[in-house]
Amino acid sequence: MKPFTILMLGDVVGQNALAYLEKNLWRVRGELGASFAVVNGENVAVGNGIDPASAERLFRAGADVITTGNHVFRRKEVKSYLDDEPRLLRPANYPPACYGSGAYVADADGLRVLTVNLLGTVYMDPLASPFEVADKILAENKGTYDLAVVDFHAEATAEKIALGHYLSDRVVAFAGTHTHVATADLTVLPAGCGYITDLGMCGPEGTVLGVKKELIIEHFTTKMPVRHEIGDGKTVCHGALFTVDRATRRCIAARSVVF
Repeated sequence: MKPFTILMLGDVVGQNALAYLEKNLWRVRGELGASFAVVNGENVAVGNGIDPASAERLFRAGADVITTGNHVFRRKEVKSYLDDEPRLLRPANYPPACYGSGAYVADADGLRVLTVNLLGTVYMDPLASPFEVADKILAENKGTYDLAVVDFHAEATAEKIALGHYLSDRVVAFAGTHTHVATADLTVLPAGCGYITDLGMCGPEGTVLGVKKELIIEHFTTKMPVRHEIGDGKTVCHGALFTVDRATRRCIAARSVVF
């Protein structure tokens, strides 16, 4: 029986990265045999955030679900779109009154996949506990999904590692996003959960987290505010591919993906 494979890509930074995915993501999915693709799109719009047009382009490019993070509400035009498009997620631990949802069940290659999007609380907004919210989502959706996947958009590595272990016997893939720098700890945890602290980003090389390095250096050396501009270096996409055994429904392999 062919294994089920989950491709997860780090934060897409800017419109050039979006155009790059439009040209390459379906090809890469085919080469990898990816059954399902989760893409973090919270930095894809011009000037940060995500807008409906960019989200639609990401879906057409090959994303089955788009996750986000702390910039999700930056663009006012995305708010009603979040209510209308369940495949675009915002972190589930925002207050329930916020637009959109933080979890979605998709049918993919014969399995039902629950994707959960959460936001860290260390060095970030004091939202509801991602641990408690994850427990609640998994319990409420019990019986509606075969596999669960988590994008944890967080700053602190300790918080990511802790939540990954906490959920490792209940989800098959757990990936951190937000720092835009891919970590070297891609692994399969003992309970059969693919794990990485941060996927990295889809964005321009030779930049500081996707922004022109000269601007960030100016900020650090002068302490003056600067307007962020996306760099124009070569686009490179970073992510991970998690292989799931269909019989056990546990992750059996994880590999980095760069294209």
